[in-house]
Amino acid sequence: MKKIVLIMSLLLAISLQSCKNSEAETESEATENQENSPKLMESSSYTTFNGEYFYSEEAIVLKGAHFIYAVTRDELAKELGDRIAPIKKDDYDLVPVVVKGVVEKNPAFERGEKVWEEIITIKEIVSVSNSPAEVDVTIEEKKS
Repeated sequence: MKKIVLIMSLLLAISLQSCKNSEAETESEATENQENSPKLMESSSYTTFNGEYFYSEEAIVLKGAHFIYAVTRDELAKELGDRIAPIKKDDYDLVPVVVKGVVEKNPAFERGEKVWEEIITIKEIVSVSNSPAEVDVTIEEKKS
C-alpha cells in the first residue's frame, strides 16, 4: 500500500511541476526511435498519446504533459512494461513512449475507488525511448 501511495504521490508531484521536456521534444525523441520499434498493429483509428510510462505490479500509468491515465492491465501493457524494464535505471523511472489507444472512464473510479478517473487501453505501441525521462522531483524513502 505504501508503494502505491508513493507512486501516486510521485506522479502527482511530477505532474504539478513544469515539465523540462516539452511535448514536442518527446515527440521528436519518439520519432527518432520509431525505426527501432516495430508497430504491433496497423490502424489509424486510434488516438496517439505521447507520454511517460510507468509499469509495476502495483500500478500502470501513462503520464503526459496534460494528462495522467491508468492503463488497462493486458498483454500490450505488459509487453510495453517488458520493453521499458531494461531502460529504467530505478524501479520508479518513467520512460517516454508513444502509443495509440482508447481512453474511457475508469470503472473502478465510478465505483468510488481511489484510482485515476480515466483509463487508457493501449492498442498499438508506436515507439519507446532509449533512456528514462528526466526526473524533476526525487523522493527518497526514509530508513527506520
